Amino acid sequence: MPADLIDRRLLSFLLYDWLQAERLTAYGRFSEHSRATFDAALDAAGLLAANEFAPLNRELDENEPQFDGERVLILDRLRGALEAFAKSGFLAAAQDAELGGMQLPVVIEKACLAFFKMANIAASAYPFLTIGNANLLLAHGTPKQIEVFAQPELAGRFFGTMCLSEPQAGSSLGDIRTRATPDGAGFEACALGPRYRLFGNKMWISGGEHELSENIVHLVLAKIADGEGVLPAGVKGISIFIVPRRLVGENGSVGERNDVVLAGLNHKMGYRGTVNTLLNFGEGRFRPDGSPGAVGYRVGAAGQGLAIMFHMMNEARIGVGLGATMLGYAGYRYSLEYARERPQGRPIGPDGKDPTQPQVPIIRHADIRRMLLAQKAYTEGALALNLYCARLVDVQHHAPDGTERAEASLLLEMLTPIAKSWPSEWCLEANNLAIQILGGYGYTRDYPVEQYWRDNRLNMIHEGTHGIQALDLLGRKVVMREGAGFSLVAGRITATIDAASRAAHPDTRRFATQLQAALEHVGRVTRVVWAHGDPRGALAHATPYMQAFGHVVLAWTWLELSLAASRAYRPQDDAFLHGIWAACRYFFVYELGRVAAWLAPAESGDRTVQDLQEVWL
Repeated sequence: MPADLIDRRLLSFLLYDWLQAERLTAYGRFSEHSRATFDAALDAAGLLAANEFAPLNRELDENEPQFDGERVLILDRLRGALEAFAKSGFLAAAQDAELGGMQLPVVIEKACLAFFKMANIAASAYPFLTIGNANLLLAHGTPKQIEVFAQPELAGRFFGTMCLSEPQAGSSLGDIRTRATPDGAGFEACALGPRYRLFGNKMWISGGEHELSENIVHLVLAKIADGEGVLPAGVKGISIFIVPRRLVGENGSVGERNDVVLAGLNHKMGYRGTVNTLLNFGEGRFRPDGSPGAVGYRVGAAGQGLAIMFHMMNEARIGVGLGATMLGYAGYRYSLEYARERPQGRPIGPDGKDPTQPQVPIIRHADIRRMLLAQKAYTEGALALNLYCARLVDVQHHAPDGTERAEASLLLEMLTPIAKSWPSEWCLEANNLAIQILGGYGYTRDYPVEQYWRDNRLNMIHEGTHGIQALDLLGRKVVMREGAGFSLVAGRITATIDAASRAAHPDTRRFATQLQAALEHVGRVTRVVWAHGDPRGALAHATPYMQAFGHVVLAWTWLELSLAASRAYRPQDDAFLHGIWAACRYFFVYELGRVAAWLAPAESGDRTVQDLQEVWL
């Protein structure tokens, strides 16, 4: 892994030349910040990630968590890295100063957190889940819940999880069976929130059991049973509960073990340093106050659990996209360094047949350059999209103009499925190409690129598969509010096309024409698939539609970056800026043409998938 992790010229270009992050200091919340404070935070993140997280990456992969019958055993050195992260203040980087936070813009916070995801994705999962957990409680919890649970998380004393899936339900959350029953006659009057007892099973819970923190705050989806013990049907009956691993008093004191039991560990192909668990709630092994059931405190109103949990899920989806991006970027940086140093073969031409001539670095071979440029286009484009979405969060919450806030919110809602799924597919492809560049060495554990691939393969499933994100995009996002979200995205893309069509360079004008055609194609197919009001027929094409939509969004991103590079041209950055233009050109020449192929079956009304009978398989 390169010593500098992320190229700071790239971050500076994205944050300042393109996203104009310094302008956020005009918002009252960020008025005490400047580019100097932003850069200081980035410097601190890069140093901490390189010194504390990166050295543990291979060691955590080779030493998975184990259960000894009493405790989950995790590499001891991980605790030190996580303590250093907490002491640095990055758990509360974007929070109010009153909460111990740095009050950084989210776009700067995410740029800082990108260093840790690149350095060690498995170690970073613990604090990042905790940040999302605390953010949910800050948005929806009571003042007492924030004081007792969220603030210790932001200080690094408690870590957090989210507990959604169940063995029999998977992603079908309406079918969960975990039940909650009121804990006594006065359950509504509990100072920590309405108090319940929970019974059920949760699966795939990252960070669900360990000794890395004083306590673990589980956010658990469950259904409140009626007087006869019957659970409500569907997602509208889901509520959300704080279920601490150890009970917490009203004054924040940590007490005895709650009735939450480790049922087993899952051993995944990647993220091996992140303990992944099956948890049983209310099994009876631990019975606080002598009665069965895991003690939990409801967050928000009954039946609003899924809507509240989406606060954390949407944040996690963008976080998954950023993690996928940084794993792809890590592979790109490593394979680039390798290609510059690895001698093999000779140039094509008369001298190439002379065995007495020295071999050349493989970066001089055209196919290696193609694979490197593809990785650059995928990973740097994905990072740009991730940071763009983060900036939308800042505008959504803090812009003084209400219309600007509303538009940022709608854009973010539209782009979230893309920000999660596109990097987890195409930055995984970048990892494929990194392995290919290393040849036989790429498949060995002597080099890190095979671990990057294994780690990244999980991100295609994390926080909703491609298929689920695609159903959300085509089935809900593009048609909500009579297509207002789609129109807004299309309007932003069109504005970039208009600017590019007036550019001096003929390639830029040509790319504008290509993007206009691709955008119109997506719009036409969107209308075609919904013309007959047949959800089953339309959604059969959801995943290729999302792939096409995603490539249009990334082409827009690269055209934006190309224009920003032209505006920011400096002779001392000539090579770097030419790299931006080369990656943009690659995307338009090699990638944008895929859009038409992805859209063709939907446009023609093809029924290959719908008409398939199970016995044919």
